[in-house]
Amino acid sequence: MYDPTVARLTYRALLGRRRALILGALPMLLIAVSVVVRGLAGADDQTASDLLGGLALATMVPIIGVIAGTGAIGPEIDDGSVVYLLSKPVKRSTIIFTKLIVAIAVTMVFSALPTFIAGFILNGNGQQIAVAYTVAALVASIAYAALFLLLGTVSRHAVVFGLVYALVWEALFGSLVSGARTLSVQQWALAVAQKVAGGEMVTSDVTLPTATVLLALVTVLATWYAGQKLRSLTLAGEE
Repeated sequence: MYDPTVARLTYRALLGRRRALILGALPMLLIAVSVVVRGLAGADDQTASDLLGGLALATMVPIIGVIAGTGAIGPEIDDGSVVYLLSKPVKRSTIIFTKLIVAIAVTMVFSALPTFIAGFILNGNGQQIAVAYTVAALVASIAYAALFLLLGTVSRHAVVFGLVYALVWEALFGSLVSGARTLSVQQWALAVAQKVAGGEMVTSDVTLPTATVLLALVTVLATWYAGQKLRSLTLAGEE
C-alpha cells in the first residue's frame, strides 16, 4: 500500500523551494505572534487557548492541509505528468494511499510542531493546553489531508475550493452558525483536544464519540473516493 518512489516524488514536489516557503510562513507567523503575546500579556491560559484555537487550529492547520493535500496530486493532474505515474506497474490505490501518507506527514510537521512550540511559549503547557491543541492539530491533519487530496483529484480549482472550505465554512460559518459546527473538522479535532485538556479551557460542540466516528468516516471515504477517481482517470487516458 506504500510505494517509496511515489513518496519520494511527492515529497520533492511538496517541499520544493517555493512551496516550502509558503508552508513555513504561517508556522513562523504563529510562533512570532506567540512570542509577542507572551511578552505583552505574560503567561495566561485563556489567551493561550484563544490564540491556539483561533490562529493555529482554525486557520493555520486547514490552510497547510490545503497546500499539502492538493499539492500532493493536483499539479500532476493539471500538467498531465500523472499519466507517466499511472503508466507504472503500481496500483492506483497504492498511489493514493502513499500520497495521503505524505500529505499527512507534511501537514503534521508544519502544523502540529509549531502549535506545540507556540503553546509552550504562551503558557508553558499550563492545563495541558499546548499538548491538547497539538493533538487536535495531529488529528485534524489526517482528515484535512484526505479531504484536500480528494479535491485535488476531482477539480482543477482544488486550492480555491479548499480555501473556501477552510476560511469560509470552517472559520466563518463555523463561528456564526451552530449547525455548521457539527460538520467541521475543526470541531471534531477540538473534541479530542477537550478530552486531553480535561478542563474548561478547550471546548467543542461535538461529543468525542461522534467526533471520532466522523473523523474516521471522512478520512476513509475521501481516500476511497480519491482512489476511484484516479482509477477512472486512468481508464479515460487508456481509451
